[in-house]
Amino acid sequence: MLINTFSHIPGIGPTTEEKLWNNGIKTWKEALLRPENIGRKAPAIQRGIQTSIDHLENKNAKYFEDLLPASQHFRLFPEFRDSCVFLDIETTGLEATSTITTIALYDGSSTRYYVQGKNLDAFLRDIQQYQVIVTYNGKTFDLPFIQKHFNCQLPHAHIDLRYILKSLGFKGGLKKCERAVGIDRQELDGVDGYFAILLWEEYQKTKNPKALDTLLAYNIEDVINLETLMVKAYNLKIKDTCFSNSHTIPEPPKAANPVKPDKDIIQKLKSAYYQW
Repeated sequence: MLINTFSHIPGIGPTTEEKLWNNGIKTWKEALLRPENIGRKAPAIQRGIQTSIDHLENKNAKYFEDLLPASQHFRLFPEFRDSCVFLDIETTGLEATSTITTIALYDGSSTRYYVQGKNLDAFLRDIQQYQVIVTYNGKTFDLPFIQKHFNCQLPHAHIDLRYILKSLGFKGGLKKCERAVGIDRQELDGVDGYFAILLWEEYQKTKNPKALDTLLAYNIEDVINLETLMVKAYNLKIKDTCFSNSHTIPEPPKAANPVKPDKDIIQKLKSAYYQW
């Protein structure tokens, strides 16, 4: 979709971009070969395209992220899919003193997870293998927590699905958006961010590995489902464009969660902390 994008070029907005598409200028190559179909903005557009080609060839996703609004970051996904990673964290709470308990990563084929007191520091090394991070609400939650914990600035481009889904009319948290598009969490249905805090507290108190496994299963389920949400959101965004027939991405089969939740732990904590 990036090679069909013109709205990141300074002075080119969505209206002008759509006019270009309607005039048969649907790719950067067509804009370079047919400036007469562009009009007076041809020189500026061609300069922007040459710069864009250089950045795309150098796999510089951050260049495009910086120039596109958050609701349009879905355009990065196809070209950078092989260097995308879906990320989610769990924490001890939302306060300034809260800390990260677990981090999960999923890149479309492999899953990694990190646990406070075990291997959390390995995250910063592993995340460098990717160029684009995909989250839900990561701009205001996950990434600030990570950067504070590791005292670093992540250089990656970032696709935050919260803004893309909001532009499509989906509001609320990740679980609400999942339900709206038909994603079923099965054994983890009803487990949420607050429950993740309870699971960590249970693990700290009892050292029961099943509590940690259930927390990790929940954390991993988030990143596995982010891939499905990313593809669904991308397809919905292009549905009403001239690219709907040519650019639609097949939905991937849902990955198997490598860690299984414990039903007894879930029931125990629900009985203890939730009103029925």
